[in-house]
Amino acid sequence: MRGRRRVAGGGGIMSVSIRWAVMSAVVASAVAGASAWPAPKPSLARATLAGGCFWCMEPPFEKLTGVVSVTSGYTGGQKPNPTYEEVSAGVTGHAEAVEIVYDPQKVSYAQLLDVFWHNVDPTQADGQFCDHGLQYRTAIFTHDEEQRRLAEESKKQVQARFPKPVVTEIVPASRFYPAEEYHQDFYKRNPVRYYSYRAGCGRDRRLKELWGEAAGH
Repeated sequence: MRGRRRVAGGGGIMSVSIRWAVMSAVVASAVAGASAWPAPKPSLARATLAGGCFWCMEPPFEKLTGVVSVTSGYTGGQKPNPTYEEVSAGVTGHAEAVEIVYDPQKVSYAQLLDVFWHNVDPTQADGQFCDHGLQYRTAIFTHDEEQRRLAEESKKQVQARFPKPVVTEIVPASRFYPAEEYHQDFYKRNPVRYYSYRAGCGRDRRLKELWGEAAGH
């Protein structure tokens, strides 16, 4: 019989056109249901910031809600796969930095910048605190135009606070090389050594002079 197909089970005959109508209804229902599903979570974002010794730049960001990870490493230089010894010797052009992976729905890039500024001396041109050299410079490595715009705006606000020039660089992000494993979460793995270094370097004392009660730590 043209236009009909025998269907197994019960011996009945179902019109092919009816079968397609049923299938179409099922598909339409599924599509309608899909529109009610929760939207996928937004992509995570990255921020790359240099504030001198990377040991000291991990704690202020790791405590923030919305920050997924903070990795110490090297960026802004010329040599591929630099080692700590090479970077600390100042021969690669890299800066010690942290790469922050965060959820923009929970913490904004502007908030990260605010934490950054309050944990550095933006007027020191030769390094940070007791650490001197290009490898300890302050810098904001931007990943897109919006980050660059926000960084420039925040730098102007910081400059209005200080009579001395704010020398922090704002440059496009380049490849980030994670530091050796023993540097990651150094403040947790070696707290005595970490706090001894931090106090001896005068970091907290200088931050208090610059930022008062708003100083990072």
